[in-house]
Amino acid sequence: MLLPSNKQFEFWILRRKGFANIDIAKINSISRQAVSRALLRMDEKISKTLLEMAKASQIEVESLNPKYGILFGYSIPLKVNAIIFVSEKHGIQVWYEHEGDCNSCERYRQCMELLWDFADEMNIKLEKVANPTKLADELFEKLRRLYHAGGGN
Repeated sequence: MLLPSNKQFEFWILRRKGFANIDIAKINSISRQAVSRALLRMDEKISKTLLEMAKASQIEVESLNPKYGILFGYSIPLKVNAIIFVSEKHGIQVWYEHEGDCNSCERYRQCMELLWDFADEMNIKLEKVANPTKLADELFEKLRRLYHAGGGN
C-alpha cells in the first residue's frame, strides 16, 4: 500500500477527525508549521495515490478531496459511479455503485464491516439496514454532499 503508517499519516487522520493543526502540534510537541508541512506532503501523497488508483481502475475523476481521502468518479468500463477512498482501518478501497444480491454473496460480512467502519471514521451516521448496497448508497450520498469537490467541514 502506498499510504505510510508514519507521523504524517497520523496527523492526516487526526485532521480528518476534526483536530486543528495547532492541537495536532500540541499533542505531538512540535510546531504548527511542522504539522502544516507534513499535512501538505500527505495531501500530495493521498492525491497521487487516489489518482493512480482511478487511472488503474479506468475511473474518470469527477472530484477529488485529499483532505478527506475521497475521489468521486465514473467507471468507464462498468458504466457506473465509483468512489475511491482511504480508510484508516482498510486502506485504499474502490466501491462501484451497483445492485447486488447481497444476501447470497460470500463477501456480505466484509462489505458491511467496511462500510460501517468507514462511516465511523468519517463520523457519518447511517440508518441500520442489512443490505450493503443500500448502506453504501446512503453513505456515499452523504459523503458526496459533505465532501464533494474539495468542500467539507
